[in-house]
Amino acid sequence: VQLQASGGGLVQTGDSMRLSCAASGRTLGSYGMGWFRQAPGKDREFVAAIGWRDGSGGGSTYYADSVKGRFTISRDNAKNEVYLQMNSLKPEDTAVHYCAAAWAGSGSYFSGYGSIGRYAVWGQGTQVTVSS
Repeated sequence: VQLQASGGGLVQTGDSMRLSCAASGRTLGSYGMGWFRQAPGKDREFVAAIGWRDGSGGGSTYYADSVKGRFTISRDNAKNEVYLQMNSLKPEDTAVHYCAAAWAGSGSYFSGYGSIGRYAVWGQGTQVTVSS
């Protein structure tokens, strides 16, 4: 699978933005998907993840404490895309944002969702800049 992230740009504090991650090569339904970000001079950090497709067509979601309540991760299996809806953006959200795919595990719990090493495929980053 190959991933292509898009939707970044420059916004002001409090604005919203939606990032998209489009997949080619294989269906995303059988992958756990994650969003990570990396600010200048900092390590890449976990933002949000969604588990592989379950019986309802969706997957369990997981968030970093810093974005919980502001960001929403979702997937559209028909379009083979994953999204990150970001609301109430803050200057500290400024970073290059990456989407990544992880092989599905057993059961529905996405173990290791916050670990970079859990993900086998990474897309190129998209810059998100939030001005104060």
